Amino acid sequence: MPDRLTSLDLTFLKAESAATPMHVGTVDIFEPPVHGDDGFDYESLVALIRDRIAFVPRYRQRIQQVPGRFAGPIWVDDEDFDLTFHVRRSALPRPGTHAQLLELVARIMSRRLDRARPLWEMYLVEGLQGDRFAIIAKSHQALVDGNSTVDIGQVVLDSTAHPRDTPTDTWQPAHPPSALELLAGVFADATRHPAAVLELARAEMASLTGSTSVREVLGDVVGSVVAQRHVQESSLHVKTSGQRRFSTVQTELEDYRTVRAMHGGTVNDVVLAVVAGALRAWMMTRGESVSPTRGVRAVVPVSIRDDDDEEPTSLGSRVIASTVNLPVGENSPVMRLHQISYQTKVHKDTGRAVSARSLVGIAGFAPTTLHALAARVATATVRPIDDVVITNVPGPQFPLYAQGAPMLASYPVVPLMPGQGLSVGVTSYDGKVSFGLNADRTAMPDLVVFAQCVTDALDELLDTTKGSRSRAARGRKKPRTPKKAGS
Repeated sequence: MPDRLTSLDLTFLKAESAATPMHVGTVDIFEPPVHGDDGFDYESLVALIRDRIAFVPRYRQRIQQVPGRFAGPIWVDDEDFDLTFHVRRSALPRPGTHAQLLELVARIMSRRLDRARPLWEMYLVEGLQGDRFAIIAKSHQALVDGNSTVDIGQVVLDSTAHPRDTPTDTWQPAHPPSALELLAGVFADATRHPAAVLELARAEMASLTGSTSVREVLGDVVGSVVAQRHVQESSLHVKTSGQRRFSTVQTELEDYRTVRAMHGGTVNDVVLAVVAGALRAWMMTRGESVSPTRGVRAVVPVSIRDDDDEEPTSLGSRVIASTVNLPVGENSPVMRLHQISYQTKVHKDTGRAVSARSLVGIAGFAPTTLHALAARVATATVRPIDDVVITNVPGPQFPLYAQGAPMLASYPVVPLMPGQGLSVGVTSYDGKVSFGLNADRTAMPDLVVFAQCVTDALDELLDTTKGSRSRAARGRKKPRTPKKAGS
């Protein structure tokens, strides 16, 4: 029988609107291939996806509704699947700047995916400075579940410049089930999993009648006085528009290790402390009150080990939501780090936390899938009182390649939650820590200021370390503009 969408998948479809598209994305930047004279062009990307898409069969499936909609829809093969519709070509006027690339990313991420087709798109962007190119990918949150489906970005990259061999793809779309077969499938599911069918029916009826609002789906505290006051105080809570801004920051992984070695905690704690410092400085540039007790509630998805009685995912771990109060009112960067480490220690002490080293050992470029899973968890658990979503996923510390082209940087694009103006995605890769900053275009015209605050917050923490390289030795000067990919 075809796979049926889960109640969580239906929640994503229900919560999606023109103002809150529910897809997660990545922006990967490459140099030309190190071998061969043909370079990397649109035909190369189409051929690469055609060779690897068999590893992610869900990417050739679309959503099929059940007659009467009294049960959840199913995934069916798209009989009219057209790879060239999903893999698209774009270009910047040469020499394309990083700022121009970011503007293109923002426009692509603002558009919803076509629900009549498989829920993903990929763009080859040519014309970047230095003969570089970018690949922009986006997948709907209902598509990537980490069990039967991983993100397509995980299967198109290789650990060497020589692409691995793939088996011949003999895929032929299966005929979609008839109305009678769909109904028979519902009755069969009801017999095997009655509770699941009732939950799916409830979610489907809520979607049809509109009886469950987005706020009711995402949280039940919208009417509380505390939540109302908190939202009014924070410039991170906005009326979300349908347009986005996107910015990036690239930093050195060694800097985070230096801070960790001096002050304790983990690299993830240091990343959160950098975000806390950046939020504090950004709020102050806006003239916003930052009292000593002020905090920012961050939803920070984390990976945990599967219990023995749980079905393991394809990645060997699950992702759950964790809430961290970022102490933006604290003036000392070291105290901010210690307060964050104290909060995250509760999760570490459970014994189920998955170390960064274990995650990096996952075959393929797992960060693309783990960011998608983190976004799923955040969307399902975020409440109106929460301020921002931060996903931080470690990646391999060696170069990866797409058809022989070395990848220089990878930036995640985490979707905005309803009513939130900013999301932060972080990926470490090949000695770098890369921030993808996704923001509402109307609410955050000063996103570039926040990006600058990220680099300044890291410098502020580095200034507190002893025995590390001096600022002069690193060649850093203040003020410094955010590093751009490949710069």
